[in-house]
Amino acid sequence: MTGRCAAAVTAAGCAVVVISGALLGAPRMGAGPASQRLTIQVWLKPDLAGAERFAGAVAAPGNPEFHHYLSPNAYTARFGPSPAQVTAVTTWLTAGGLTQVQANSGRDYVSASGPVSTVQSVLGVHLNRYRVANANGAPTEIQANDRAVSVPASLAPDVLGVTGLRSAPPSATRTASLARKPAAPVCSHYWAQHVHSLRPSYRGLTKASLPICGYSAAQLRAAYGATWTNTGRGQTVALTEDETPTAMFQTLTDYAKSNHLPAPKPSQFREIHTGESAPCDAPSPGAAQSQYKDEAEMDSEAVYALAPGANQLMVVGSGCDEDQALLNAVLAVLNGNGRRPSASIVSNSWQIPVGEVSRHTVHAIDVRAAAEGVGLYFSSGDTPGLTATASDPFAVAVGGTTLGLGPRNNRVFETGWSNDSGTLDGGKWTDVGISGAGGGTSSEYAQPGYQKGVVPPSMSRVRIYNRVADGRAVPDIAADADLDTGMLTGYIDSAGGRYQTQVNAGTSLACPLIAALVADAQQGRPISFGFINPLLYRLSGSRAFRDVLPVTASWPQQNRAAYLPADDTFSPSVDVFDAQDRAQTDQVTAKGYDTMTGIGTPNGSAFIVGLRHAVS
Repeated sequence: MTGRCAAAVTAAGCAVVVISGALLGAPRMGAGPASQRLTIQVWLKPDLAGAERFAGAVAAPGNPEFHHYLSPNAYTARFGPSPAQVTAVTTWLTAGGLTQVQANSGRDYVSASGPVSTVQSVLGVHLNRYRVANANGAPTEIQANDRAVSVPASLAPDVLGVTGLRSAPPSATRTASLARKPAAPVCSHYWAQHVHSLRPSYRGLTKASLPICGYSAAQLRAAYGATWTNTGRGQTVALTEDETPTAMFQTLTDYAKSNHLPAPKPSQFREIHTGESAPCDAPSPGAAQSQYKDEAEMDSEAVYALAPGANQLMVVGSGCDEDQALLNAVLAVLNGNGRRPSASIVSNSWQIPVGEVSRHTVHAIDVRAAAEGVGLYFSSGDTPGLTATASDPFAVAVGGTTLGLGPRNNRVFETGWSNDSGTLDGGKWTDVGISGAGGGTSSEYAQPGYQKGVVPPSMSRVRIYNRVADGRAVPDIAADADLDTGMLTGYIDSAGGRYQTQVNAGTSLACPLIAALVADAQQGRPISFGFINPLLYRLSGSRAFRDVLPVTASWPQQNRAAYLPADDTFSPSVDVFDAQDRAQTDQVTAKGYDTMTGIGTPNGSAFIVGLRHAVS
């Protein structure tokens, strides 16, 4: 194949649109099965310039357009791709031999189905299997295109990107860390309940506390000042997922009972599915598999812990391309019933790495959300650096902290989640590197107006070729995310049908915690807060936030690290908190804004009152 367009339009010429090219340096394991059926989506360009101006205006306090949102149908009519754009792309895909060609209700994309051989011919690519490392460093196989997608030159200005060509992303998209299930006495019910001596010392530390067995709802409610006055009543929080949980409402009921929370009402939880339902081809040996069996459960339980009065809409995206499935789940909320979105708060506990999906596709979705008055909250990621989903200036990027709570649920410490880990073998420590929340400064997006004067130049400046510019800094806000100080989550075992618990965390936990607190603040308000970054940055430095500070040598040693005893799988290890190593990450925890925790963590009722006053 020579990177051509479909034969029916070759005479019109082709243009190359960079979507996701070859996995350079990754070993090719063979061609994708020619008969496998794929559903691709060609994302269309709306009037982005006009939509950005409008979205910025409706989110800016003091602007005459402030909070004058558009309905999904009104947005499509005013800013969406035109029917002519849809027709042109539909004609191209149909002429190439693809079937089931149709646009979604918001004209955001045109989808089409067909065997791999036909998709390759239409888009001018080869689909191959590649051997890569997954999120845990283990070898796995994924399917991806070998080069950039080609589209007819006449259509190129109208196309943002193409999805549906990848399967099983190596990052596994999900951001929650692989959870261990601790058992006494290898964990603590509150911080420093158990302290372990380190022999030999590690990084100058001679002792460290055992990790938390998993914070309860009561502990998290105390940490973030959740009260029974503001419970999110009347608000709807959408949770986007790519896997269907087992008996989610029963799980939520069991979680409420075990955490002494009021039982959820059946009307408070609804689950819908979007995307293709046809089964994917069975993965080849070594292919990536989901490593999280309670991701959706954690999202739901985190929201319920802090906003037990809110309604929850769980949207499960289906399809062989996980990125496409998750983006479709977000769009399902935004398009709603045409007259209004399905929720005004959307928690997205997942990440799409930079370069895996066209950033223009993500940006178009985020701008639509802001124009409709929907707040999109994205995990900043569980590895240092930026993601395509969190770095967009119209996304609320949620970073992570390490949070120590004492025996009376008092805050012992809180710092940025960035752990330097070491393992003990043969009486010698081996450093295995830094893990923690994502963040940094984008070279693709300029600094948004709401960050000016808040993000210091030392964190906003990036070099772009031979010039220095101010970029969009990530994250915006943060909450507990470290597995050493994680949440005790519950799930129903699909095999035995029993309710079980395990500690879990990641910025996948931080994201729904923040979404729940926004629901609490939005309770009783006549209109949604929508995209809240302009409001958040107005409150920077006020009592609405706790400033998350770096670890210093003056901190007690037991508050500076966690010791994880050996088990059947892992050697003894230690996590030293707030590790800042420029060789591995440019992120820092600092006074004021920082690239680990943003402007800080919500400060209970002061956060709620501050948000309400900011919109009045």
